[in-house]
Amino acid sequence: MSKKELLISELEQFTEPLLDEVLDFVHFLKTKLTKERIDTAIASESALRKDWLKAEEDEAWQSL
Repeated sequence: MSKKELLISELEQFTEPLLDEVLDFVHFLKTKLTKERIDTAIASESALRKDWLKAEEDEAWQSL
């Protein structure tokens, strides 16, 4: 049985109030993942900025 199937099996036994808490936690995890992705993108941008601003970089992309 897959993890997803095991989770669904467990969820089927929960009461509505408990399902509300699980749903809140799932939303928290999704928000956390999105924030981590944004933080990574911002960190990458600042780390790569020095290379992006080079004249060679502009020249390489001119033909596109």
